[in-house]
Formats: sequence, C-alpha cells, structure tokens
Amino acid sequence: MTIKPLIILPDPILRQVSKPIERVDAELLRLADDMLETMYDAPGIGLAAIQIGVPRRLLVVDIAREGEEKQPQVFINPEIVKSSDDISVYEEGCLSIPEYYAEVERPATVSVKHLGRDGKEYVVEADGLLATCLQHEIDHLNGVLFIDHISRLKREMVIKKFTKAAKSKAV
Repeated sequence: MTIKPLIILPDPILRQVSKPIERVDAELLRLADDMLETMYDAPGIGLAAIQIGVPRRLLVVDIAREGEEKQPQVFINPEIVKSSDDISVYEEGCLSIPEYYAEVERPATVSVKHLGRDGKEYVVEADGLLATCLQHEIDHLNGVLFIDHISRLKREMVIKKFTKAAKSKAV
C-alpha cells in the first residue's frame, strides 16, 4: 500500500465531479487500500478519491475511535437514496482543508446505496458521525466542499487564506 499526496484547497481538482466506476477489479481495490493507508496516515476518518487526484466515485471511511479496532469501509459509486428531515450539527474538518473546522448542518440519518469491495450492491443506513462522514465524502465526489455549507463570508476567508498559503509555497 502507498500513501498518496493529498490535494489541498484551492486546487481546482477538488471542484471536479467524479466519474462513476465501471467495474470492481484488482486495480480499484489497490486504489481503495492506498486511500485507506493515506487516510490513516493523515490522520482522518474519511477520504474521497478526488482528494488524491483521482476523479472516480470511490470513498473510504473508518469512524472507529482511537484505541478501538479499525473498521475500514469502502464505498464504490455511493449515492444517498434517502435522508431524514431531522438535522444534526457536527464540527467538520477536511484533509484537503487542513486545520480548519466549522459547524455544518446535515440530515441526521441517510441511506447510502453503493457497491462493496466484492462488487455487490449494498445499502447502509447511517446516523451520527457515519452519516455526517458519508455526506461529507459524497459531497467531494460532486465537487462540493464542507465550506460550501457555511456562510459566504467565512468561506471566502478560508479560500483566501489557503490561496495565499499556496502562493507562498509556490515561490
């Protein structure tokens, strides 16, 4: 497994809409394993393929707490098929927007249809942190960032900060 470099805001790749995956094969499973390794190294609880520069509809999550056994999950072509009217608020962060956190409102529960590592279709009923994480990562597949869910003023400040940091690194 290989740790991949993360794409960081303001890179325009993060705004790309990811393409559906045609088939589950050894190459795709290797990519999923690399993504898990990258996510654990970061450390994070979710990672979409676009965050390592691969515009394919693939994400990985593991919401196990520190000290608990790892529970890696792979979602191929994930799609939210149902979401609750109830809202939950979590302080979210993102590996592509390091060290920035903001409270985001999202549906409290979601049903997510996806293919598993075996290529079979599954539906996961998620609530709590898993529901938030899945919605956050599926947003990535659609070119949406968690900062798109906060006020325009805060979002513009964050983008400005990361654009300035990117320019100073390029010099």
